[in-house]
Amino acid sequence: MLHSKIRQYIIDFLIGPLFVQGQGEDRYQRRFEAIGYTNDPEEMKHYPIIIRPSGFFDRTSYGTPKSYPSLPLTEWRGIPILFGEPREEWNASRTQLIIHADLIASTFFLISRYEEMYLRHERDSYGRFPGKSSLPYRAGFLHRPIVDEYGAALRALLRDEGFLERHHLRMEERSATFSAVNLTHDLARPYNYRGWRSFLRAWLKEKQNPLKALRLSFSRDAEDDYYTFPKFLGWDSRLRDQLGDKRVFIRFFVRMPSRHPLDKPRYHLKSAYLHRVLLEAKRAGVKLGLQCSFASGQHVERISEERRVFERYLRLPPQGIRHNKLASCEPEDLLQTFFSGFRNDYTMGYADVAGFRLGTCRPVKFINPNTQLLTELVLHPLTLRDLTLSEERYMGLTYDEAEQLASELIRTTARYNGELTLLWHNDLLSHKTHPWHSVLYRAMLRLIEEIDQEASEQSNHTSATPTTEPSLQARPTPRA
Repeated sequence: MLHSKIRQYIIDFLIGPLFVQGQGEDRYQRRFEAIGYTNDPEEMKHYPIIIRPSGFFDRTSYGTPKSYPSLPLTEWRGIPILFGEPREEWNASRTQLIIHADLIASTFFLISRYEEMYLRHERDSYGRFPGKSSLPYRAGFLHRPIVDEYGAALRALLRDEGFLERHHLRMEERSATFSAVNLTHDLARPYNYRGWRSFLRAWLKEKQNPLKALRLSFSRDAEDDYYTFPKFLGWDSRLRDQLGDKRVFIRFFVRMPSRHPLDKPRYHLKSAYLHRVLLEAKRAGVKLGLQCSFASGQHVERISEERRVFERYLRLPPQGIRHNKLASCEPEDLLQTFFSGFRNDYTMGYADVAGFRLGTCRPVKFINPNTQLLTELVLHPLTLRDLTLSEERYMGLTYDEAEQLASELIRTTARYNGELTLLWHNDLLSHKTHPWHSVLYRAMLRLIEEIDQEASEQSNHTSATPTTEPSLQARPTPRA
């Protein structure tokens, strides 16, 4: 059976905490539990809304084939449900609503990566769970954060059916714009040609003229193909100025060295060039995170050592973690991330297809599906990644297709007051490296600003009324 702490966390995640409106001199906020998750008739009496368990958490079901949803899925209020039945019933006095759609189990399945625990055999050549093997992709809702849709539907029920008024409750506001925007850049290839090793590569391996190889390797930093930092830091900073530094964060993830072939090219953390890049980042107010090596994704016990290396050379604690190539392979591996002192992970996106890997566009605490342990490690959904969109082995989109998909995901994230996280590499923001990633990135930043301005104007026009939440009608799912 589901632990009460996780049950309450999921309910709060869906609808937010509810408080009884204070009367007179009452200054203390008193919580009110409006939603119960039980089949016990006596316990049901305490809640205005009941969600009936489907049996997913029963010992005879959890971890067995009975716990895995079968396609096609049914829909409750236009939203796919993984467990339970899409029906509701009121009591005779219409004061209590019983929901047979098991929204708690459906939410748990998605935010805990239960599917990745259950389908251990589904891994790509890098050991990652493929997005195209996931239930959300196969069921056609990967581009819909259905966990947030569940929450919006429940909040609408509480508001529209009079539960808030009847019990004198106050519900937190969720405005239709971004709660935060993370503009993240992985320093996997901070330079193309720098130093004697690059000279030898250009001359001997790439058969460049020795004079050209010298010029490539020892020219000014700004002449290197991958030196796009001043350009995109200027774009990022302008968006931060528009939305405010309490909501927009620029983050660099510095990759830790290893001898694994997939961690090439290797650069040393004492590199003078790297420190010039980081000095420029510091002037721009960039937060530095740790990108652990691909090797540590295969052997997670290395994460603690890589954190010590980061702190020894950069002389500050890392502000979050991300895995190289998004190779956070097994759900339980996140426990090592937690025990290594990290409280924020920015890896949670599929490498091969864009969408909402955890079923939500909002940060959510890591729950270990093996043990049903709730931790304080916060998982930040990765909304869009450059390589996922353009590489032929992944989605292989054209510019127009990538722009359309990016617009849909960005607008959806704002609609549910989500946290938008973008991952664009410095080398792909060079026109010499890729023809349209720089153009797409600027278009996304402009769209973010436009959406936020629209929400601000709408809020000003309706200042007497809280910002309305998303419509509950079903939306067409974009092409994957």
